Amino acid sequence: MAGLLFVVAAASGTGKTSLVKALLERTADLKLSISHTTRPIRPGEIDGVHYHFTPKERFVEMIGDGYFVEHAEVFGNYYGTSHTGITTQLEQGQDVLLEIDWQGAAQVRKIFPNSMQIFIVPPSIEALRERLSNRGQDSAEVIQTRLNGAVEEIRQHVNFDYLVVNDVFEDALIDLQSIIRAARLTEIQQSAKQQNLLMGLLNR
Repeated sequence: MAGLLFVVAAASGTGKTSLVKALLERTADLKLSISHTTRPIRPGEIDGVHYHFTPKERFVEMIGDGYFVEHAEVFGNYYGTSHTGITTQLEQGQDVLLEIDWQGAAQVRKIFPNSMQIFIVPPSIEALRERLSNRGQDSAEVIQTRLNGAVEEIRQHVNFDYLVVNDVFEDALIDLQSIIRAARLTEIQQSAKQQNLLMGLLNR
């Protein structure tokens, strides 16, 4: 039985990365697909753990080689996800989670139409502004640029299967866990997983 593919996207600063980290810690057998990026490494990040940090020239070559299932340019930096990496994990029965932007999610949707796509929104623009400022990683100009793009990003929610509001962190995390759990409990998934049980129940 092939694994399940989950896609989580959000407007910048919504808290997606923190939610995904907590979700992975609390959810068994769910693996994060590590994306490639050309952006500079930030303090505390580790190459190959948070991202595969890739020179821009090499990234462009990889695009030409058809290496990525999705890629996008966001605020001057490239991000991309390996097609082979995802396919291999899914074929091995591994449930995979992609943490990407809405542009990447749209590309994934075309190649993996059965992927379950989740969009996270902030409780308000004011809350989003405060979160971006509190990160202390971006200049005032960058923060304003991200806010200006947030409305367009949030408008994309209509293309997703699930919508989660990250107001209270723990509530949003429970919502994400519920989506994963429900997907694993569909008849198709359970009939494959519980094959021996079902045969025992029916063959009397």
